[in-house]
Amino acid sequence: MTARIASVHLRAPARPVRAVLFDKTPGLNWSLDWHQDRTIVVRERRDVPGFGPWTTKRGLQHVAPPMSVLAGMATLRLHLDDVPEDNAPLLIAPGSHRMGRIAEPDVPAVAARCGTYACLATAGDLWAYATPILHASAASVGDCRRRVLQVDYAAADLTGGLEWLGI
Repeated sequence: MTARIASVHLRAPARPVRAVLFDKTPGLNWSLDWHQDRTIVVRERRDVPGFGPWTTKRGLQHVAPPMSVLAGMATLRLHLDDVPEDNAPLLIAPGSHRMGRIAEPDVPAVAARCGTYACLATAGDLWAYATPILHASAASVGDCRRRVLQVDYAAADLTGGLEWLGI
């Protein structure tokens, strides 16, 4: 069902290319400043013009692709716990995904100009958004737990022999 939702958003058949489970607990809690997701995970490193820099995280090859690749992706977040205002909801800057790659020094000003929307949720809710949108998250407050399964989808193949790692 989530692939169908991503396909509607991307206007083409989509497939999952990465999944991440976020699990904020009182003992493992963090915040994230405003940022864009800028890397993808691929099967193996291949030097392809426009792709880079490369990093290895947990043994997986990550690369920053051209912005057109990120613009052709959708991110879906399945909330496993309630996410009220005090449980570190995802914050997004509406419309920022239409601005391309935003230079790091410009991120705070762009986020301020776009405004902030808190993505509140009840357990079982699904949020979908454009992968390159500016987003942030505060630390949870109190004894809350916030688990979110995030799945990134893409409709297009990669170029130059690069392949999505997939899930």
